[in-house]
Amino acid sequence: MTGACCCGAVAFEIHSQPKDIYCCHCSICRRSTGVQGVAVVVVPNASFAWTQGQAQIRHWAKPDADWEKNFCALCGSPLPGPNDPEHTYVPAGLITQGGEGLRVAAHIFTDDKASWFEPGDGAPRHGQHFQRKG
Repeated sequence: MTGACCCGAVAFEIHSQPKDIYCCHCSICRRSTGVQGVAVVVVPNASFAWTQGQAQIRHWAKPDADWEKNFCALCGSPLPGPNDPEHTYVPAGLITQGGEGLRVAAHIFTDDKASWFEPGDGAPRHGQHFQRKG
């Protein structure tokens, strides 16, 4: 599986075959993207590798919160990043090859979702966080 930012300056590979996309609708994810939330694929750190553009990666951490994000310094695209010590969270929209088998497994923090958005894909909803399997 491969992916890149909008301008192509930053690229990566995933050396596993994830199947699940998790959609977060918390207020932080909504504000950081400007849309209804963020859809991510969660992969073990050992399965993720940058292939180009690491010098263009910028980092921002929300003060007083357990939340951070990476983004491309050239185009502003959100980039994969660690939000826990063992996993890399990959924005699903960045995947350019190998993502054909991905599906939405769950919507999380739906208690905080935008009033104008209603998930319609039939995936389970969790009002707050939940524990992923695996």
